[in-house]
Amino acid sequence: MGLARRLYRGEIDVDFVGKWRLWYSLSGFLLVVSLAGLLINGLNLGVEFKGGTVFSFKAQTATIEQVREEFLAEGVHQPIVQTTGTDGGWRVTTETLQEGTLAQVQSAIAKDFNVPAGQISSQSIGASWGGEVSQKAWIGLGVFMLAIILYLSMAFEPKMALAAIVALVHDLVITAGIYAWSGFEVTPATLLGFLTILGYSLYDAVVVFDMIKEVTAKLGHTSKMTYSMAANNALNHTLIRSLNTSLVAILPVAAILFIGTTLLGAGVLKDLSLALFVGMIVGTYSSLCVATPLLVTLKEREPKYQAIAKRLASTGGGKGPKGSKSAAVAKG
Repeated sequence: MGLARRLYRGEIDVDFVGKWRLWYSLSGFLLVVSLAGLLINGLNLGVEFKGGTVFSFKAQTATIEQVREEFLAEGVHQPIVQTTGTDGGWRVTTETLQEGTLAQVQSAIAKDFNVPAGQISSQSIGASWGGEVSQKAWIGLGVFMLAIILYLSMAFEPKMALAAIVALVHDLVITAGIYAWSGFEVTPATLLGFLTILGYSLYDAVVVFDMIKEVTAKLGHTSKMTYSMAANNALNHTLIRSLNTSLVAILPVAAILFIGTTLLGAGVLKDLSLALFVGMIVGTYSSLCVATPLLVTLKEREPKYQAIAKRLASTGGGKGPKGSKSAAVAKG
């Protein structure tokens, strides 16, 4: 409680910028693991993307193993069995079945689980629908990226736009990697979750960058702070706001993910909320520990801020965050 109270009052000065090697190493590790998952396992695309047949019915006393065995016994390969609620609802996804096999499966379900034939629905979905959704999502992503780069370049500066985009790609790759390793199904709802992550990740970065812009605008030839010191101070000033915003956003998503899906079996909500839950956590981390340190790395290459660091180093006043580039320059 003491730490939380001090954090809330802004009495803790966290050295985010100074620990850039730690953040870069952690992010590099997560990115490598995520990319390995995507290359080795790939994404478990839903029936909307690869096509197939979906069965829906209610069988109060059936278990997952019984339902799966029923489909396997009818010659269906690798059926994906999901519950759809607490009332015995089932959703089974299979490869695309021919009319004869489809009728055979429906008959077996009706007989073995005592389900009226009229209450067993089946739907065949082609892969073209998912392909259209993916194409539109990629187009939307490209337009979004271009718009964001232009906006951030005009509202702030190109280096801030670059840092924000790198952090954004970082968030998307790690979130996709978690899907690859966990085997969670990627559906159109998951794509919506991924697109929502874009806005959330940038929102947090823009808040931090706005404060950095305000603080670093005062740096001049007589400044007593290096760029990294000023950026770290700005980051600490927005820390509580970032954490509060993230917590308020993550809590309802976590409730949907853990309570809604476990108690209610809400499959679509799970597809959407899992992407949001992972993306929000990673986005909060990246805005603090990736975007800002990367921005500082880029800005400290500018002659103006190198001159400030060298002047402060010569007078013993350039002791920035430990391990920061300014500190390194100062020591040099």
